[in-house]
Amino acid sequence: MKEFDYVIIGGGCAGLSLAYELEIHNKLRDKTLAIIEPRLEYKRDKTWSYWKTLEHNFTDCVKKSWINFSINIPNKTKFIECSDLPYESIDSGLFYEKINSKLNTNKNISFYKSSEEINLDKGFIFNSVSSFKANQNQLWQHFKGIEIETKKNDFDDQIFNLMDFDCDQRDSVHFFYTLPYSKNRALVETTWLSTMANNSLKDYDNQLQNYIVNHLNIKDYKILYEEEGAIPLFYPKTNDKKNIMNIGTAGGMTRLSTGYTFLNIQEHSKYIRKNIHNIHECKKYNIGAKYKFLDKIFLRVLNSHPN
Repeated sequence: MKEFDYVIIGGGCAGLSLAYELEIHNKLRDKTLAIIEPRLEYKRDKTWSYWKTLEHNFTDCVKKSWINFSINIPNKTKFIECSDLPYESIDSGLFYEKINSKLNTNKNISFYKSSEEINLDKGFIFNSVSSFKANQNQLWQHFKGIEIETKKNDFDDQIFNLMDFDCDQRDSVHFFYTLPYSKNRALVETTWLSTMANNSLKDYDNQLQNYIVNHLNIKDYKILYEEEGAIPLFYPKTNDKKNIMNIGTAGGMTRLSTGYTFLNIQEHSKYIRKNIHNIHECKKYNIGAKYKFLDKIFLRVLNSHPN
């Protein structure tokens, strides 16, 4: 079996961000890295959006940014300016292309579909894969988004709608989210904060069609792209073996109150890069305790009093 200095399990956002951070800072010049990722090809499959509070390596992968947003409740809309902290949206297709083009220039980096050929007892492992199936009754942020194109200029692309609560709640927390990339293209998403036990909330296609036709008043459109997902709003069980470090959602990098993970992944990657030469001894990187405390309160309210 082949041995590597480092192994990354999972070549998604967290795994690739870490590999890229190590590569551009020459940490893999004389070290070997294996990335285990089962997908057959990399193509656009996600949209990562966030408030830009920190600098990162992927400004050239930003599809659009906004400095104004709105929030809707029945019979009221609030408009807010965010010029100091713009909201950015990353195109995962551009992200994958940028990183893989760079990683493929280093012969010390290898991709594998499974771990069967690799000796995982040697080297240091960064794991981004966790199973959350045992926690179906805890809160999740689950969603489906579609990018649509309209024949008319139906959108104001200078402002995005962060949350529109003027919709059926079904005893949970439900809102729609609209990112206008141009005047005739936008990502429209239906989002729920609920347990995953209630399948009646997952009629996403009907929800989106109804919202676009009856709320956005758009009758003629075509779907360019679809994405669907579920973000656990709780921390995974950790594996505390000495030669393993969890990263991404598996490493607790998701803000439980919001589901935002992208910038925390970038900061964690920087921390690992700075400590890579003594990675066995470095302290565990965590989201700040005050944020965890505030998230815990917020999620307790959401769980007990969704209305």
